Amino acid sequence: MAQRGSGMGGNLLPLELIDRCVGSKIWIILKGDKEFVGTLRGFDDYVNMVLEDVTEFEVNPEGGYKVTKLDQILLNGNNVCMLVPGGDGPVPSAE
Repeated sequence: MAQRGSGMGGNLLPLELIDRCVGSKIWIILKGDKEFVGTLRGFDDYVNMVLEDVTEFEVNPEGGYKVTKLDQILLNGNNVCMLVPGGDGPVPSAE
């Protein structure tokens, strides 16, 4: 059985980790070809998330990313593949 707590040797549950990220920058990789970087403002048990000061990265078929700036979004947790606390988003390829 998973142990709650954040002390030395204690296990950290996934929703506890996300809760620690509220108010911080987070990089979210979705199923498909979109990624988001923004400030996490809140989430629920389904990992639906509210983000502010968001940058959306959409993969171009020709390579690179289409970048869009957004003030605030609500992400459906069903589409989340990976969360990277403190992440800056995809690294631009060196040309």
